[in-house]
Amino acid sequence: MYRLFFIIPSFLLLSLPTIAQSKKEVKKNKIKISAVAKTEEGKTINESKTVYDKNGNEIETIDYTKEGSVKSINMLKYNNEGDEIEDLEYNGKNELVEKKVSKYNMLGEKTEEDFYDADNKLTKKNIYTYDNKGLKTQKTTYDAQGKVLTIKKFTYIFK
Repeated sequence: MYRLFFIIPSFLLLSLPTIAQSKKEVKKNKIKISAVAKTEEGKTINESKTVYDKNGNEIETIDYTKEGSVKSINMLKYNNEGDEIEDLEYNGKNELVEKKVSKYNMLGEKTEEDFYDADNKLTKKNIYTYDNKGLKTQKTTYDAQGKVLTIKKFTYIFK
């Protein structure tokens, strides 16, 4: 029982840094950068790093390999309403892997996501539909030629 007392607090302390901050907390506390690192066998290894803008939006995220080198980098852009409109994904060699462009309707609902490869060629597209309450009802994924790959339907149960 004595050992269990020390194991539980240690586990809780190790898991606390992995809890992500909300956009509201980032903005309130004026956080510019957050990072997650772990220490194993006396060696500290970076896991991820996130850079925020003044509105609390993530504008850059870096993920690291188990060895600590850069695995991927995502650069994000937002519209005036705070909606993500572009996500550029780079590999560890700083080469563009994929670009995602998001579009929204006048109600601020995401209606489309277009995915492009490194040569700026469309690879796939997601189209979202909503009901009159603004609830997402369907996500349809198309390939570059417009062929339907998947249809995901969302249903809701109300009291």
